[in-house]
Amino acid sequence: MKAISKTRTAKQRLREDYRMGFEMEQTTGDSSWYTHDRFGMFIHWGLYSLGARHEWMKGREFMTNEQYNKYFKRFDPDLYDPELWATLASDAGMKYFVVTAKHHEGFCLWDSALTDYKATNTPAGRDLLTPMIEAFKSKNIRPGLYYSLLDWHHRHYTLDVKHPLRYNKEFLEDQKHREWQQYVDYMHGQTRELLTKFGKIDLMFFDFSIPPEEGFPGKGKEEWQSEKLVELIRELQPHILLNDRLQVKGDITTPEQYQPREWIQMNGKRVVWEACHTFSGSWGYYRDEETWKSVDTLVKMLIDMVSKGGNLLLNVGPTGRGEFDERAIDRLKGIGEWMKRHSRSIYGCTAAPEELQCPEDCRFTYNPENNRLYLHVYSWPFKHIHLRGLTGMVEYAQLLNDASEIRMKQGEEEMTMEAGAFNEGRPRDILTLLLPVKKPNVTVPVIELFLKSR
Repeated sequence: MKAISKTRTAKQRLREDYRMGFEMEQTTGDSSWYTHDRFGMFIHWGLYSLGARHEWMKGREFMTNEQYNKYFKRFDPDLYDPELWATLASDAGMKYFVVTAKHHEGFCLWDSALTDYKATNTPAGRDLLTPMIEAFKSKNIRPGLYYSLLDWHHRHYTLDVKHPLRYNKEFLEDQKHREWQQYVDYMHGQTRELLTKFGKIDLMFFDFSIPPEEGFPGKGKEEWQSEKLVELIRELQPHILLNDRLQVKGDITTPEQYQPREWIQMNGKRVVWEACHTFSGSWGYYRDEETWKSVDTLVKMLIDMVSKGGNLLLNVGPTGRGEFDERAIDRLKGIGEWMKRHSRSIYGCTAAPEELQCPEDCRFTYNPENNRLYLHVYSWPFKHIHLRGLTGMVEYAQLLNDASEIRMKQGEEEMTMEAGAFNEGRPRDILTLLLPVKKPNVTVPVIELFLKSR
């Protein structure tokens, strides 16, 4: 009777854990779509695509504006096809995108009225951002904009540890002629442009505050005048989601290039979070970079994020001619093949209730709305998976890729000789799934568990 009582308690708690149980940090912007959609595309595109050796090359190589200007004079993405970009993202299962409207180099993809350092003044001769936003919206992909707080081109942007000319004597001497407030006004003015010229924008990704290091001053919320900036943003687009890099409270916590161990918490509350990752070791197009992740790794990264209540923002760095790298296209298509049959284990899903023990080499995701549990099997076992604590809780099980039934044995129920096993004294709270010997021909097999309503 004691074991049955525990099972009944687990059933009762399963949905309640999400509706009333743990404490979530509330967002000011609308995060309902975001925590449903789970998967987005990051796009890093700028003049650095011509150098083709990392988006930070101006900083890494201590280049002056004059040296870097050769890329501005030759930026001509004649093969740019934003409709194709949007199609590739949509086919991969991505539901939102974030593009570098301006990266650290200071170059703007749109026709900003506040600078001449923009795409319309390059050989491209046109606004590149508007058709991109329109193309992605046409595929029902929500738009997000990245804006760098750093600006290595602006006349009044001052010294810090990330500046390309931090060791340049002439630049150091020129500091007294720079008026920081002029840069702040420019940054706030461009933010206003971005949030008034392109219709509804769902997400703003600011990057990033700089700590004082090596004797150089830092830049944070006081320097950016972050509170004033956020007030402006909320006034223009109250629904918008903001990230956490302005050193004031945002809506989204954004770890970069690593997999968190568990659902991220701040001050004892779970937060809305997203990890951003690259296909390889660079955000911008890097011709000779070879540490490209496999489709298998990328799919597992996405699953892992959702199993911990988070999102994945996966980056593409287009070439100087405006195309996605063929290696990126290969990965996007591979992810899309998996998502075509398994997306319902991602969309609308989150971490499973904590009392459910996930088997080794697997991940759970859970949809609290339809009360389904998804078991992602990273390493296909021989014939059986044993699920502790789920006896009496599962109504039906199937492989998600082809909706073929997975037979089950509950607790102490004896397994038949046909199943190739005997009762081994399993605990009565163990649910055993009887698997085909051959792994399904998909990147990561998923077993969909239809849970009984309480």
